[in-house]
Amino acid sequence: MAADVPHRTTASQATDRPGDTSPFALGLLLRRAHWRAAAVMGEALRPLGIELRHFAVLIELVNHGPTVQRDLAAATGSDKAGIMRVVDDLERKGLAVRKAVPGDRRVRAVSITPQGLELFDAVHVAAEPLAERLVAELGPGEPEKLKDLLTRFAHPADGEA
Repeated sequence: MAADVPHRTTASQATDRPGDTSPFALGLLLRRAHWRAAAVMGEALRPLGIELRHFAVLIELVNHGPTVQRDLAAATGSDKAGIMRVVDDLERKGLAVRKAVPGDRRVRAVSITPQGLELFDAVHVAAEPLAERLVAELGPGEPEKLKDLLTRFAHPADGEA
């Protein structure tokens, strides 16, 4: 019944293997790179009692100060329920607090606590050797070049998504 099998129109398969010419190859490679980086950075976070999703919120709070949950969700790629769980976790651990926003009783801004700032710094110290291991296969100057390329890719100059 070979006639029932659709005929492929291209020879390329979407993979994340070297040399893949599929239009999906870049996205798949970025996904695999993210998984690898997240796993390695998770090693730094685990002994400190938090996960990458918690640290992403702490990064936003350090960079932007008190932030409403809606904006934290957008900045971290979370949904409303997910960000509420993360902020609940951070509050339970004493790393962040919710405070009322003057003029809007329904909105709460999340702020990092002094304990959250201490943990933020501790994570950076713990992550340093792991970050070096993450780029160990790259040659001299390549980690900086990769970071530059990814920065330009993630933040295009003309604001494209």
